[in-house]
Amino acid sequence: MLSTIELEIELFCRGIRIGPCCDLGEDARRIARTRAGLGSGLELVLPGPSKEHWVNVPVVEPFARSSPLVLHRAGDEYHVHDERDARLYPVRIPAEPRWYGRETSSGVEMSRIGVLQGNSLGIYVSNACLYWGRTPSRACKFCTTGKNVGISEIKGKTVEDVVEVARAARDESGSIFTHFNTGYHFEDDDRFERIHGLRQCEPFVRAIREQVGGFIGVQCMPVPRRMFREYDDLIEAGADHFSFCYEFEDPEVFARLCPGKEQTHGQQAYFEAMEYTVRRLGRGRVSGEIIAGLESVEATKRGIDRIVEAGAFPTVCIFRPTVGSELEDVPPPESDAMREVFAHLWTACRDAGLPVGILPIEVSLVVQPEEARALTAPSLSSSLYGWKLDALRQIARPYISWKRRPRAA
Repeated sequence: MLSTIELEIELFCRGIRIGPCCDLGEDARRIARTRAGLGSGLELVLPGPSKEHWVNVPVVEPFARSSPLVLHRAGDEYHVHDERDARLYPVRIPAEPRWYGRETSSGVEMSRIGVLQGNSLGIYVSNACLYWGRTPSRACKFCTTGKNVGISEIKGKTVEDVVEVARAARDESGSIFTHFNTGYHFEDDDRFERIHGLRQCEPFVRAIREQVGGFIGVQCMPVPRRMFREYDDLIEAGADHFSFCYEFEDPEVFARLCPGKEQTHGQQAYFEAMEYTVRRLGRGRVSGEIIAGLESVEATKRGIDRIVEAGAFPTVCIFRPTVGSELEDVPPPESDAMREVFAHLWTACRDAGLPVGILPIEVSLVVQPEEARALTAPSLSSSLYGWKLDALRQIARPYISWKRRPRAA
């Protein structure tokens, strides 16, 4: 029988088939869009021994058609049937928020502004990443942002629309985390400092802090050292968290699959940005994002270690061959290899004493570091670390309540 974390990894790696008795049109969140290499699946919630695990499960990708995992419905309840051993695993299907279908004051459907990924609101704040605008394209090979923004997701979002959507997500869906994302938006001329992604984020961050509240994250490209003040400005505006997607540890894989990032930044720039923002925000409030399944397990583990050494926590995404990307025909990784990766993730965070899983934020696109504990053998060090995290969660409750309230930046 699979543990909750093992089932979560299996679902990410194998996807799921939908049984004929399911009524997802009535019961589930829509499969809203394919952003970058993630987010194109069905939202499921797995009950666990200490917490629920949110999973965005591949459904539309071709590899999911041969999955041994099948979603079934019996009455009002859903379960995953593993055809390999006939075991059944209960799951919960989160309903689509009513606000998805409403329009903002300007007449834009709210689901074209932002979508829930777990209980986190994800918003791409700018036009498509400029790597898509080069010939030949310098976009990351696993990405579909350039094919999505402006179609299923509106371009040029206004601050007013974003505030309305974030407020609806807070009031009706209990979201306490708004995560802004930008691609590459730099130009090699005198407009550079006026148009890049960080400056685009600042008015959105400030408005959410002052009018909505909650925790605010910014996923962005690193800027040159001479512009590190931009991070300070975002923190002053209300940002609580930064994430930097350096994607791969293996230099050859990084250069081949992320040609734009290799040519304009290079790997080291991501770690310089992590180290600086960690000094400004504190350990555990910055993340380095990498993709597991396209480079060797050992390379991914080295990447996890480098991120931890920078004082950040690793966000490890299992590779998904998203439809429309250049890698759509590449098979997803084997679940055994991913279990090894996530066991190492827990161990690395534990040994560094990083405060992970403290806030009640669930992101369905990745396996959270604290969820991976069950993949390792019980030990005194894991128990002590677990007790420390439990204590920090209790201590953080008044802080979380305070952060929920809107306040002047």
